[in-house]
Amino acid sequence: MLPIAPSTYHLHAAGRADPDKHPVRARSDAALMIEIQRVFKANFRVYGVRKIWRQLAREGIVTARCTVARLMRQMGLAGVVRGRTMRTTIPDPAAACPLDRVNRQFKAPRPNALRVSDFTYVATST
Repeated sequence: MLPIAPSTYHLHAAGRADPDKHPVRARSDAALMIEIQRVFKANFRVYGVRKIWRQLAREGIVTARCTVARLMRQMGLAGVVRGRTMRTTIPDPAAACPLDRVNRQFKAPRPNALRVSDFTYVATST
């Protein structure tokens, strides 16, 4: 037994049998996905959400940018990001882990009795 209303199941089953019975948003999303895919391929698969949204607007297809972002995420499309990714830490599996000097007790009994820090990345000017 499914914990849903029977009308919900029947609406879903009718939508699977006849695509015209899908909700309005699902139908518009399906049409917009085709357009997003077309623009993405036409621009060498490098356009991101903002550029695809602007190109669609130039072509007269008016939609929200968040809708384009949601559909691109659903389709697994992403634009190319310029620059290199910054790698801040190169882990060494053979290195020993530092000791846990406070035994996961981060409450100090008095002021200036315990100082804890965790530096994973600190930007410095060179």
